[in-house]
Amino acid sequence: MKTYSKITPEGARDLLFEECRARREVQEKLSRVFGLRGYREVITPGLEYFDVFNLPGTAIPQQEMYKCTDNHGRLIVFRPDSTLPIARMAASRLQGHRKPLRFFYSQTIYRNRPDLSGRSDESAQMGIELMGAGGLRADLEVIALAVEALSACAPDFRMEIGHARFFQVLADQLPLSAAAQEELRATIESKNYAALSELLDPLGDLPAAKAMAQLPRLFGGEEALSQAEEWFQDGEARETLEYLKGLYQALGQLGLGDRLMVDLGLVQRNDYYTGVVFSAYVHQHGDAVLMGGRYDSLCQNFGDPMPAVGFSLDLDAVADLNAAALEGEAPAQALVYGEPGCEMQAQKLAGSLANQGVLCEASVFESLEETLRYAQAAGIPKVLRVGAETEEILLSEGGKA
Repeated sequence: MKTYSKITPEGARDLLFEECRARREVQEKLSRVFGLRGYREVITPGLEYFDVFNLPGTAIPQQEMYKCTDNHGRLIVFRPDSTLPIARMAASRLQGHRKPLRFFYSQTIYRNRPDLSGRSDESAQMGIELMGAGGLRADLEVIALAVEALSACAPDFRMEIGHARFFQVLADQLPLSAAAQEELRATIESKNYAALSELLDPLGDLPAAKAMAQLPRLFGGEEALSQAEEWFQDGEARETLEYLKGLYQALGQLGLGDRLMVDLGLVQRNDYYTGVVFSAYVHQHGDAVLMGGRYDSLCQNFGDPMPAVGFSLDLDAVADLNAAALEGEAPAQALVYGEPGCEMQAQKLAGSLANQGVLCEASVFESLEETLRYAQAAGIPKVLRVGAETEEILLSEGGKA
């Protein structure tokens, strides 16, 4: 029988040394960025009830969730999303609390991805949620903070903004089932023009179908907004377009230049978005490293209706970018060896040096000769021999005492 004791499950991986260091440094940078803007950290459980992710208008596909049961037979899932649990937490723990609520988080989500998708099943994320605030000012705050966060740890990025209502307004005018709408959403998101035509051609000359076919093509700078005016001339779609134009012009003051783009085909996979949506990309990574948007209808599912907007950042992807620039860890500055009977004194000395900021190791070898050989191989420049007195043994570049 084949065993799997020496490998990780598909979609998961070990992190070593510089990878861990890079992730920790990115976490520290982002925690500082978020904290200085008034966002406070929260942590939700890694295990949640299935019902949290199966609410009307917010459901995550069952096949994407890792499931198990508790000791009462209730269905439990490994957290597949951070926004829904934070909305649950806000409704159950902070109902009646002064609004707006500003949260940030650093935690892992778990998604059962299709085989060979190239995406991780276990993804470390950092992000923010601004709950209890609607309108332009709140949208600007969150997108500007996304730009600030990326500038701190992945400055070579491109930001794309869109609006969820374009898709939904048009989809509501088409004779399509909910399942067909989701297929259409996925096709637009992937900009699969051939598949999009196959779905829309049977609908004939319906104006909404023609406009839907244009969504993934309305991509670029201000010219994309100008082209959209031809397809959205009145009603809610026109109002949405005017709002997006105002948002784009305001964000232009961030100095992003041509790194700020409009994409009306940006529909996002999570169907709880109701307003502005945005994503960010870097050259070295194929998928979006940051995704977010407005979700004004989500919190009412937990009994505390309020507008909300937020984003999540792929911590692993950003950390990988930073890990490539890190140098290897420097060797210890000293190796402390305790003569027989002085082992505890050696441990105390190593602890004292560490408290002074000296990178050191305590020798676990039985003899001084073995200790010196280890120091030579590891590139440690000196050995502190602890006995009746403490002796410092300096090693030459050749590794000899």
